[in-house]
Amino acid sequence: MPDTLPNLPYDLEAGDEIPSNTSANPHFTEIAEARLGRRGMLMGSLGAALTGFIGAGAARPAAAQGAAQGPVIGFKPVPISPNDTVVVPEGYSVQVIIPQGTPLSGQPAGKSLGEMTAAEQAAAVGAHHDGMHFFPIEGREPDQGSSSDGFLVLNHEYIEPRFLHARAAGMSIGSGRMPLVDGGRDADEARKEINAHGVSIVRIARGADGAWAVKADPRNRRITGATPMEIAGPVRGHALVRTQYSPDGTRVRGTLNNCAHGVTPWNTYLAAEENWAGYFRNEDQQDQKPNLPREHARYGVPTGQGRYNWDQVRGGGDEFARFNVSTTGADATQDYRNEVNAFGWVVEIDPWNPDSTPVKRTSLGRFAHEGVVFGPAREGRPVVAYAGDDSVNEYIYKFVSARPFARATANGGLLDEGTLYVAKFNADGSGEWLPLVQGQGPLTAANGFADQGEVLVNTRLAADALGATRMDRPEWGAVDPRDGRVYFTLTNNTRRTAEQVDAANPRARNQFGQIIRWREANDDHAATRFAWDLFLIAGPESDSRVAGNGNLTADNILACPDGLWFDADGRLWIQTDIGEGQQLRGDLATFGNNAMLCANPITGETRRFLTGPNGQEVTGVVTTPDRRTMFVNLQHPGATTSAADWAAGKVNTSFLTGGVPLSATLVITKNDGGIIGT
Repeated sequence: MPDTLPNLPYDLEAGDEIPSNTSANPHFTEIAEARLGRRGMLMGSLGAALTGFIGAGAARPAAAQGAAQGPVIGFKPVPISPNDTVVVPEGYSVQVIIPQGTPLSGQPAGKSLGEMTAAEQAAAVGAHHDGMHFFPIEGREPDQGSSSDGFLVLNHEYIEPRFLHARAAGMSIGSGRMPLVDGGRDADEARKEINAHGVSIVRIARGADGAWAVKADPRNRRITGATPMEIAGPVRGHALVRTQYSPDGTRVRGTLNNCAHGVTPWNTYLAAEENWAGYFRNEDQQDQKPNLPREHARYGVPTGQGRYNWDQVRGGGDEFARFNVSTTGADATQDYRNEVNAFGWVVEIDPWNPDSTPVKRTSLGRFAHEGVVFGPAREGRPVVAYAGDDSVNEYIYKFVSARPFARATANGGLLDEGTLYVAKFNADGSGEWLPLVQGQGPLTAANGFADQGEVLVNTRLAADALGATRMDRPEWGAVDPRDGRVYFTLTNNTRRTAEQVDAANPRARNQFGQIIRWREANDDHAATRFAWDLFLIAGPESDSRVAGNGNLTADNILACPDGLWFDADGRLWIQTDIGEGQQLRGDLATFGNNAMLCANPITGETRRFLTGPNGQEVTGVVTTPDRRTMFVNLQHPGATTSAADWAAGKVNTSFLTGGVPLSATLVITKNDGGIIGT
């Protein structure tokens, strides 16, 4: 976003957080150096360094040994593509559904996106589709039931204002904020942007002709950046979340920048708030220098302009003033200094009850949540959930519930009591989960953590204090249904120096990323120790590696792994997110447009399944229970259109334009009616 954050000494894409981890905690690359030796970590000898380090399913549980070859991958890989089109393997077909602006009523859109009002956007599919899940219409289990009728629930990560407003046509603007008019923003325009954020719950069904379409249902609804929500868990009522809107600290309006997602064992949806800090601003100063509380500073709250200038609506009231988190009142209940502290959480949404209030589950921590992935839910055992903090040099976390899972009575309250841990990766391939519990170790009142609420509002600072391992942008996680191993994508980190490399983050100036995995001690997801290795080192053919299968090839090279999901057969689906500023440029040009690949986690066999059009990110993937229909999201096609081309009326994609590119969902089926991927 060069038009939004100019002249920064590091790479930011589409609202990425300003890096804020100044702790002395070890980088993952330092750990790798200790394990492999610094020479072995240098780029030119990556393959040799990883010999005996990247495994091919070693020490797998007995259940997995019986199927040692893993799931079948039967399609012919598609080639790398720089072309403005969707490509899938031979024998597959694609339908496009629910682009931004699709009415939830099931009726055809009566207006173009630019012509829609804020109220109309609040009743239509939002912008920038991301993580999603298909809930079969029966509503009994997250992955069981109808494969032709259900609710598709999807996140809307952010917006591109120039695609959203009719007045943007002909303006020389990039993918950042709209310019102010007469020193401020128009209220309906800002409200429309807020309403394009959040989550869509939309019923879709397959017709007799095989095509999918929106189906009218009173449960279809939008959760937006203004929807009233409850705050639950240890932070509920805490002094750090009390505001003018909620003097008792129990409520907040809206959810923002939802990236990946989660699905609970009790069949509800979790939206994860990622790069939310930039939506706010804090102008507090002391001695003419920014003076931010740690709850703001450690999360990169801007001291200049907010991401979309929502606080600068002309004549705007309380609904917009809340995005200025400066100190203006006599105490926190007289202003919005604490508004930003009510963001950065995981939000639970009940897709079955349109009258239910979304709940922010604070026990899962406050950071740039990429998503939430659960370990297998076992009767009588704790619920376990994993999450990554998607910013450079941040951490991977795990939550273990205090109460055991009982399918008959399980609900979101299980996420309100338990222990949040942060990961420490050791150079010998072992790891440990460090508890973020007030009163234990350095997390004491003397060190600024007076209660558990303070620990959780300041999750990053607590993790800093415990000495957790700084990672290369931890993003999506996935749990192998066959053996329980946990996989996480580490997308990239070009800010890591050669002196900072470690075993889990083995590259300096890491442009390409990697996938890490671990197995919990005794195959118990609630354990506090684990053993880890690297499943994949992304990059060109000459400098990459995948478990058990040597270097990557033309059929499977990739860069910047991001989305990650296991299907029920154990295929690992990997999606890429090469940033808008790097697509088809420099060292990343060789990878073409963003893509999705399919991997066998046991053998390492990996094949490219899909490539997308210009400027987009492939993100979000799920199938119907029978695995014969797959849904994949394409986010922000055309985002690489330059400001000059936009001003000239040129858009660099023909994907769903009508003059304005639209994020949308792909429906992928196999022409013979078979299972996707076979």
